[in-house]
Amino acid sequence: MEARLSGDRNEGRGGAWRTDATFMLVFAVFTLAIVSVDVFTVVHDRAAAGRPVSAWEPLTWEATSGLVLVGLLPFTMRLCRRWPPQLPPRFGWIAWHLPAAFLFSLVHVVAMGGLRWMAYAVVGAFYDPLGPLGDWPYELRKDLLVYAGFVAAYAIWRGMAGSPQSELAANAEPEAIEVRAGARRLFVPIGDILWVEAAGNYVELHRGAAPVLHRAPLAQMERRLARAGFVRIHRSRLVRLDAIAAVETRTSGDFVVRLVTGQTLSGSRRFRAATRLDRGAAAD
Repeated sequence: MEARLSGDRNEGRGGAWRTDATFMLVFAVFTLAIVSVDVFTVVHDRAAAGRPVSAWEPLTWEATSGLVLVGLLPFTMRLCRRWPPQLPPRFGWIAWHLPAAFLFSLVHVVAMGGLRWMAYAVVGAFYDPLGPLGDWPYELRKDLLVYAGFVAAYAIWRGMAGSPQSELAANAEPEAIEVRAGARRLFVPIGDILWVEAAGNYVELHRGAAPVLHRAPLAQMERRLARAGFVRIHRSRLVRLDAIAAVETRTSGDFVVRLVTGQTLSGSRRFRAATRLDRGAAAD
């Protein structure tokens, strides 16, 4: 089974790589078009203002900026995959992307200053490599818009790339969860898991044996296991519907789930209707 799972994961990673590579190519072509337009605009505007400039200078300014932006793509794409934007906005992903946007801008201005210094040196001229950093407040405003636009475009791109084949793969019930413990990898079959409980930045996968600790937020596990019949019964707990033997309601409106193994789990009344436990399990 491990060989088949590894093949599926490699195929999935290959498809994701092709999707990202295509996005990077599209972004690079779009950046090249913007750079070309900006160069001609600067040359024209300078000539019209009586301050003509050689074409190689605005070409250097715009090309170095575009080159750095393209170079920052893998870093930003990885952040987007790890903390994808969600609506309505949630503090979790914004808390990661906001400082990342400032770092994005800082690297952009420092790197393009260094590249311009090298380009000018090639033709025997001088460019202050820290010049763009002195204009960082001005550059920051533009870079924040660029970063936000990139995150939105990448999220839309990944959403569009999710059909039709990726959508079919996403709808398929996962067979096992890969749990990493240092250099070791453990594959926990979905069918063996009875319930999942939050434990800080981890979740505990409860099965017949001792629980397995897996690094993932509960919300992510909820989305992943929904098609396998798991529902949330508490803000920190998921349970597999077909593992429920009975549901006992308390006077407070909360409830207790009794599993087929005899174990009991407490549930919150706010999740009872959403989980359809009244219809999904026999109530005592």
